[in-house]
Amino acid sequence: MGSGRARRRLVWVLAAAVLCAAVAEGQSRNRRLRGRVKVDGSSTAAPIVMATAELFRAEAPRVQVTVGISGTGGGFKKFLTERANLRTDITNASRPIKPAELKRAKRLGVEFIEIPVAYDGIAVVVNPANDWCTHLTIDELRRIWQPGSQVKSWKDVRPGFPDVPLHLYGPGTDSGTFDYFVETVVGRARACRGDYTPSEDDNVLVQGVAGDRGALGYFGYSYYAENKDKLRLVGIKVGDRPPVKPDPQSIRDGRYHPLSRPLLMYVNKRAYQRPEVRAFMHFLLKNARRIVEDPRVSYVALDERLYRAARERLEAGITGSPLADPANRGKPLEQVYGQP
Repeated sequence: MGSGRARRRLVWVLAAAVLCAAVAEGQSRNRRLRGRVKVDGSSTAAPIVMATAELFRAEAPRVQVTVGISGTGGGFKKFLTERANLRTDITNASRPIKPAELKRAKRLGVEFIEIPVAYDGIAVVVNPANDWCTHLTIDELRRIWQPGSQVKSWKDVRPGFPDVPLHLYGPGTDSGTFDYFVETVVGRARACRGDYTPSEDDNVLVQGVAGDRGALGYFGYSYYAENKDKLRLVGIKVGDRPPVKPDPQSIRDGRYHPLSRPLLMYVNKRAYQRPEVRAFMHFLLKNARRIVEDPRVSYVALDERLYRAARERLEAGITGSPLADPANRGKPLEQVYGQP
């Protein structure tokens, strides 16, 4: 997610906002639980999971929840490591599991349950001193980010833009946001130019764009919302429709297409049988709406029917990835998960 100080500040501010309600709803039996829950994965989903872990501590103080931030790809590596005793119990992802990861899970005998937890939009941002670019088309983004791109200056992006050097900032290659953006914009997995400033730490990207007049960057919407005084959003134009900027409403109703996506959790089925892992997931889904919608986090909550379907998938032990099925690509989550 970001610096340790920034993460702690976000967690404690959010915890203070909803702690009383969460504790009131806590069940006394969780206070007797012991054990450890190991979570890793997406930096984009990290604010949700870290806040949940802090709140859960008040209900189950003897359970240690560790939250790593290795990026979506890095999280899957830890979720599917060869050494079973080192595997994480849960991994967060800002994209569906890939075919190679599915194949590895099958080879290792790791069964998992895929759970959607929120919607997010990928924010495309520039420096506030950039007064010429209010929107970009998907084709312009493709020409900027594709391998071998010769777009070196803003004047190469569109006639009329000034001759200001273009400096690019984006997630590293272990990031699910990188995977989703590149596949959506360029059209091929991992097909991205290499001469940009990458980081798995989204706050590094924020700082880079905020300090560079010629910058263009992208990352999860919540990082823009937390730093909107340092950045300026760029609208995305698709076809003949007017440009659209991400906000909770445009992400929820699908207008911010194609740069909106679900945030996911993958739960090891065997680990879920442990009472501390089960209690943590129940707590998350029970409190997901108010955690996800807290303005300090700025994600978009799912419909309550989807959270109910997620709980049913967990209880029924339904394994596999509906979102990895090409037949479900582009379908609303209500259709993908509505009937567990």
